[in-house]
Amino acid sequence: MTKLLKKISAPLISLIFLLNMSSAGNAETTVSAEVGFIFNTLLFLICGFLVMFMAAGFAMLESGMVTSKSVSVICAKNIGLFSIAGIMFWLVGYNLAYGIDPGGYIGKFIPWADGSKIGTGYSDGSDWYFQMVFCATTVSIVSGTMAERIKLWPFFTFAAVLSGIIYPIVMGWQWGGGWLATLGFSDFAGSTLVHSTGGAAALAGAMIIGPRLGRFTKSGAPAPIKPFAASSIPLVTIGVFILWLGWFGFNGGSQLAMGTAADAIAVSKIFINTFLAGAGGVLGAATITRLHFGKTDVVQMLNGCIGGLVAITAEPLLPSPFAAILIGAVGGLIVVYGTKLLFSLQIDDVVGAIPAHLFAGIWGTLIVPATNTGATFSTQLIGVLSVNIFVFIVAYIVFSLIKATIGLRLSKEGETKGTDVTETGVIAYAIRD
Repeated sequence: MTKLLKKISAPLISLIFLLNMSSAGNAETTVSAEVGFIFNTLLFLICGFLVMFMAAGFAMLESGMVTSKSVSVICAKNIGLFSIAGIMFWLVGYNLAYGIDPGGYIGKFIPWADGSKIGTGYSDGSDWYFQMVFCATTVSIVSGTMAERIKLWPFFTFAAVLSGIIYPIVMGWQWGGGWLATLGFSDFAGSTLVHSTGGAAALAGAMIIGPRLGRFTKSGAPAPIKPFAASSIPLVTIGVFILWLGWFGFNGGSQLAMGTAADAIAVSKIFINTFLAGAGGVLGAATITRLHFGKTDVVQMLNGCIGGLVAITAEPLLPSPFAAILIGAVGGLIVVYGTKLLFSLQIDDVVGAIPAHLFAGIWGTLIVPATNTGATFSTQLIGVLSVNIFVFIVAYIVFSLIKATIGLRLSKEGETKGTDVTETGVIAYAIRD
């Protein structure tokens, strides 16, 4: 199968390029600067609301994927990390990203302050809010991977570092006008800057903390399903639908303007491609699990949707609809085989965030030149490598420091009882005889 994928990858990239027939439009604005300011601000706020709702999606997805004895802690982690991310992004994150010198590497450690002017094109507060929910999304990716064995407050400590320092630095390299932007790197809405960043941090954490007790047998194979059964597949499904809805804000809002007809057309095209890529990811995962494993795996279908959405996020405007489906479908395949890769390495990713966000994010970023002629593969590769290596190394160091000081993992007794008992004392589901 691996050899087959290698054989079809080059023709697939060529097919995506040939099928790409998109144009951005060239309509000019006929509204005043103030009206444009209002529409642009409204786009940021509405799309920001949608992205914030993704927090509910992550909470539902993770709650459904963990065992029934760890659901309350997932809820605590998700509302806690969102609060921490918001405060840290106001305190230092925003200006670390946007206070960077052109072509630079790091901004300023100062709190955000509103200096809105009509000439800017949108209110500063709407931009802060929109960028803040992206930051919180990045932290959410880490939560599910390390579930069921990480202590709550050490996770909150890492969430503060990721949202306040690590993510804003790599965000500034591109969206703040830093060195990757100068180089010509292209990442429209964050396949690498958001999703791979979260995935790389999750990978570092999973490697440091190790798998759940009994997750792998002595031979290295995954343990039987029963001890690690997901608590609620319907809850996971609801979570994915919420995430899919929120992704329209994620990608559509990244157009950053709605004051012209061209911008309105662009946002509409982004919505179409975002939907189609998610659908491609679902069907790609459904098809390959049926053909390769003999059964249609619903969990892989759900994560395949996320993989498809992550893949299109690097360039959701320029692909043709058919190209968007193909890009998303490959994202779904990557999720399936990425999960098998983690199993072979005995890396325990409870919710499948690493394949869906890190691996599919790399694919989505590297395929950008097939539809965006202004990007080059070499520049995209530099961006992917620099962001992921930086985030992985820093996250690995931070997790190691937390482990060596306040501790990272629950005791064996605590893990056996479940994180709900040991960390919150609130039981999500009544235990039945």
